[in-house]
Amino acid sequence: MDQLRLRKYESLGPFEIKNDLARLASSTTKASAVSYMNAGRGNPNWVATEPREAFFLLGQFAVLECKRVLDLPPGVGGMPRKEGVAARLAAWLAKYDELPGAAVLAAMVPWAVREFGFDADAFVHELVDSIIGDNYPVPDRMLVHNEKIVREYLQWAMCGTPRPKGSFELYAVEGGTAAMCYIFKSLKTNRLLNAGDTIALGTPIFTPYLEMPHLEDYDLKVINVEAKQEDRFQFGDEELAKLLDPKVKAFFLCNPGNPSAVALNAATIEKIGAILKKRPDLILLTDDVYGTFVPGFRSLLGAFPRNTIGVYSYSKYFGCTGWRLGVIALHENNLLDELIARHPEPVQKKLDKRYGTLVLEPRKVRFIDRIVADSRDVALNHTAGLSLPQQVMMSLFSLYELMDQKKLYQKACLGIVKKRVEATIEGLGIEVAPNEMFDYYYGLIDFEFWLKKYAGGQEVIDWVRENIHPLDIVFRLAEDYGIVLLNGGGFEAPDWSVRISFANLESHVYDDIGRAVRAIARSYKQAYEASLAPPPVTKAKTAAPGKTIKGSKAGKPRGTGKR
Repeated sequence: MDQLRLRKYESLGPFEIKNDLARLASSTTKASAVSYMNAGRGNPNWVATEPREAFFLLGQFAVLECKRVLDLPPGVGGMPRKEGVAARLAAWLAKYDELPGAAVLAAMVPWAVREFGFDADAFVHELVDSIIGDNYPVPDRMLVHNEKIVREYLQWAMCGTPRPKGSFELYAVEGGTAAMCYIFKSLKTNRLLNAGDTIALGTPIFTPYLEMPHLEDYDLKVINVEAKQEDRFQFGDEELAKLLDPKVKAFFLCNPGNPSAVALNAATIEKIGAILKKRPDLILLTDDVYGTFVPGFRSLLGAFPRNTIGVYSYSKYFGCTGWRLGVIALHENNLLDELIARHPEPVQKKLDKRYGTLVLEPRKVRFIDRIVADSRDVALNHTAGLSLPQQVMMSLFSLYELMDQKKLYQKACLGIVKKRVEATIEGLGIEVAPNEMFDYYYGLIDFEFWLKKYAGGQEVIDWVRENIHPLDIVFRLAEDYGIVLLNGGGFEAPDWSVRISFANLESHVYDDIGRAVRAIARSYKQAYEASLAPPPVTKAKTAAPGKTIKGSKAGKPRGTGKR
């Protein structure tokens, strides 16, 4: 692949490069018998069906509740009423118990009432009124019952054991994407991160975390705390020591990693705890979207709740990227509130002015509620909040998992991605040692690591670095094989690496992807070997006696005369 052509892509992120790769791969498949395989994006190709069946059935009941209050032509209904709604739902589900979702919904309501001590009518009315979507979100941060349900779900999904003391305050948001935007904005607005401040990023990392700090909006300095492949993507002592620098205000990471797909183990979490004893003022932000793919997962939110802002999205585990369901979590006793309270008086007055229209004592507004207000530029705080139907879906997903004591759904999801990982490894023709912290959702294929171990060692790697552009890998996969993967360098992973998603293609194609990657790696080795071979010797033409060769002068070797 032409290096000059590839250099024009160096300023783009991997998700932007992916668009051109997809077009190239699509063209390849149209012109040949090759199948188009896009393993570049993390959208799973499975969905959780039973909570969705419960959702749509609940919607039918909710419309009947509207008509029960008011039913005028042409289709004008009333707003659902709370009194007796739980009994009406139970009777309706018993009458139509053969409908998809009836059994699940009939089990969810009494389970939640029992486990959380809910008033049945209040809980069911929240579900029914919210799925209709006839009111603003109240409270704006999160619905009362939904917050309690999701808080318990996050204890399972993120916190592990032992459970942290105290409680988490949650903000339901439009997926992990919105969570990132809102958090960055509020950290700056509340002078917790200022232009020129330094943050640390646990790399490799999801590319927006690499790009957002450098936007004019934030203008942050960044240092990388690298989790290396030779350390099985755990942070080493030397890397973590960077966090001891008091100039580092915050440490942002994805756990499990994206693209490494490896969660922090107990030893690494313990090392971070030792850092926090020396740096109790260090802000942690942990993006734990893939934690549900690691049984027994332990988030920094569970280990160090005082210092940590937690981000979670339902998108991958439940196959609901289109729903845009995410949560920001902050412990009730958190560092962010402490740091805001320590601001000097001039800063406090500026923040008083910003939040003074919300409450009489703006200095008592907690950071989690400042995030809510900032997400709507304060002036629109009264209409903030995730849409109510989205919050109902969030409740149903959470309840579905909490009720699954045998974790059958989790095992099924893991079974899907594990099968695909195994097929890819077989296609690559390599051996991979088991890693209990691996989430199986993504994989990082490091060509340098592969070449060093399987194809000739450091000499080959040095030649590849000198002669091959890092983007050549993904463009050749697209052009020659119709395969789309993302370049690892865009995640601050090794330059000659690719990220593969095990979530979004049928299992049988992953062996083909592995073989294609191996073929390209072998082609690099072959090109290296060819570069070592002496140039072929060309025999000089011999003229017949008394004649000269056309275009040359007798008595002079060819190629030495003037041109």
